[in-house]
Amino acid sequence: MRIIHKSISFALLLLASIIHISAQQCCEVDATAEDKAIFERYITASKKWESLSSEDVIINTAKFFLGIPYVAATLEKEPERLVINLREMDCTTFVENVLSLSQTVRSNNPTFEAFCNNLRNLRYRYGKVDGYASRIHYTTDWIYVNSRKGLVEDITKSLGGEVLPLKLSFMSTHPDSYKQMKDNPALIEAIAAKEKEINKRSYYYIPESEINAKSSGVKNGDVVCFTTSIEGLDTSHVGIAHWVNGELTFIHASSTKKHVIVNDDNIQAYTEGIRRNSGVMFIRPLLVN
Repeated sequence: MRIIHKSISFALLLLASIIHISAQQCCEVDATAEDKAIFERYITASKKWESLSSEDVIINTAKFFLGIPYVAATLEKEPERLVINLREMDCTTFVENVLSLSQTVRSNNPTFEAFCNNLRNLRYRYGKVDGYASRIHYTTDWIYVNSRKGLVEDITKSLGGEVLPLKLSFMSTHPDSYKQMKDNPALIEAIAAKEKEINKRSYYYIPESEINAKSSGVKNGDVVCFTTSIEGLDTSHVGIAHWVNGELTFIHASSTKKHVIVNDDNIQAYTEGIRRNSGVMFIRPLLVN
């Protein structure tokens, strides 16, 4: 009888552990019924794209969100969890959503859970939500981490890019701009240490005046990252590269137009029109079929 009781007790304990883990994983996801409805509409639309290349799937996914409102800081919720917001986006969440949705479709597992897993893996350093510092905050670090995961490839150097001077410090020197870091010395220290680590790596960019001459190897669906001269930062904006009538432009969540658009100007003209822009980086998504 004792053996039976012990077996039952162990089974109950194991079941409780599984329920606890499942509850933790569930609580990590912050999504509304509208987000899930948008996801289902996207999956329905994507069924027509089965014969398309990965590049065209990314472009079609980006265009699916044309007109979606630009809203900043949608991820800044406490405690840290995976925020799903397909209703409104900033430039970074737009790119992350587009790549994660495209990956979900290309991998033939078009479920909301698969999308959440793809987004979590792209947004968080180890594919796991473990506090604010586990989220990848700097674009150059996002490129490095996701390159090591095999999710993207930095093609900037191969296009003829030159060394990008990098002295990241903005987050650790402006903690009051981030509610999670305000009055949190330990978190500030952790972010500062990560900035120093990133600064030791080599990155490349294409100066703004050379973009047209060096972008012939860019494909539809590549990610364009706009480097900046703002002290302590690496980039100020990101979008999805898109060839239109022989001109390389991009699709992005525009803070000026306040929604997702196909930009009117080509990438070089756009870059030269922003005073603090210095050039661009091009990143190629590596979707797994």
